[in-house]
Amino acid sequence: MPPQEIPDAWPPASATFPEQVAPLFPLPKVFLYPNVVMPLHIFEPRYRQMVEDLLDRRGWMVISPIRAGHEADQAGNPPVYPVGGLGEIVKHSRLSDGRFLVTLAGLGRVRIKEVESDRLYRKVQFEPMHEVMPDEDEDTRLREELRKAILERSDTFLNLPADLPLGPLCDLLLQNLDLPVDSMSDAFAEPVVTRRATYALGEHDSRK
Repeated sequence: MPPQEIPDAWPPASATFPEQVAPLFPLPKVFLYPNVVMPLHIFEPRYRQMVEDLLDRRGWMVISPIRAGHEADQAGNPPVYPVGGLGEIVKHSRLSDGRFLVTLAGLGRVRIKEVESDRLYRKVQFEPMHEVMPDEDEDTRLREELRKAILERSDTFLNLPADLPLGPLCDLLLQNLDLPVDSMSDAFAEPVVTRRATYALGEHDSRK
């Protein structure tokens, strides 16, 4: 995904949120990572209704990838993975024919459970997924390995901040790996950052 313009409302609201209900936007092979800006073209009637509804309140929706093998069911109600990304609409444009161009900012990973919906779109109950961080020595070691791997995979110069936390570094490497959606979902849903980082580094080494 090419770099996106930072929206006026950046940074997004705090990712500290209680369990609650939000619209579900299932997409094939799409993962919304925390602090990532994602552009969306909204054209289906049910998702146009979703955006209309969200513009009247806090613009939160959950992006969850469609389970592997069910991509052809996208126009229906395909099954999704149990961990998705919570996003907030931070910029939007309404086109003359009713479509929307939306900029979504990733707030955090959430565990989801589908609930009944009285709208055209689906809804899920979500709760935040808290990460388990390593000790200082392990953090330092993994940061160095992740930074090296990310730079090896980048075709352009990346100015990675020296203080970029381990979690975002790990996520950045995962986004640069062409993994099957099942494997990516497992990595995305891993709350222990050391395990997620070790997995990402292993996949990087195997694809050199």
